[in-house]
Amino acid sequence: MIYPDDRTDAFAHADDGVAVAYQRRGAGRPLVLLAGQANNHHWWDGVREDFHDTHSTITLDYRGTGASDKPREGYSTRRFAEDVVTVLDALGVERADVYGTSMGGRVAQWIAARHPERVRRLVLGCTSPGGPRAVERDASVRRALAQPDPDAVRRTLTDLMYSPGWLAEHPGPYGTLGDPHMPAHARRGHLIASNGHDAWDALPSIGAPTLILHGDQDRLTPPENVPLLAARIPDARTRLFPGARHAYFEECRGAAGALTREFLR
Repeated sequence: MIYPDDRTDAFAHADDGVAVAYQRRGAGRPLVLLAGQANNHHWWDGVREDFHDTHSTITLDYRGTGASDKPREGYSTRRFAEDVVTVLDALGVERADVYGTSMGGRVAQWIAARHPERVRRLVLGCTSPGGPRAVERDASVRRALAQPDPDAVRRTLTDLMYSPGWLAEHPGPYGTLGDPHMPAHARRGHLIASNGHDAWDALPSIGAPTLILHGDQDRLTPPENVPLLAARIPDARTRLFPGARHAYFEECRGAAGALTREFLR
């Protein structure tokens, strides 16, 4: 189920002048939730409230999405990470838990590596280290996502996100299939940012306790990336969810949410 909430609390302004919209909900220790590529804060609508017994959740609309500015240039996972720190500064949050999924997991890697004093605990979901050592999706998935028919691409994304059994019981709408209002240049910028990510050399510098989560049937970001991340991040813990695809955090909401909340405590 989706819980629409279009309220934007305020805007933080990056050092290049871009306005980044952010949203804070709940009360308690701050938890930053980072969405996937070409998505805004609605990525988290289905599970966000699960964290509000212990945390206040902080989301943002990446530059290029939602209510944020949509510049022609300036898209990279490092730039997105700096935008997150700008939001934390605007909120007066010195240290937070950070949970990033998909491209958001790549952004979270840079926050933890470049701003270790800002991250108390780190959760990385359905993500990879990027670069030449990462295990990439196969060619058939890339071709399916490059189709000119947007409806066909949406069907492909839905299949990559969720198993058929879960879809049969959850008819949608789904908040993980991309921001439909993104301009084409911003969508290209997000693709370039995600494809250009390579944090391999930075990962050993992550000092925050880290939990790595992944669906074992994920074809969008193959689960073979889990041991690669775990080998590079000191003392990282891992968990695979049997039968789950990319959006394990929704499909395995109960188990994934409970494990994450326990880790963050």
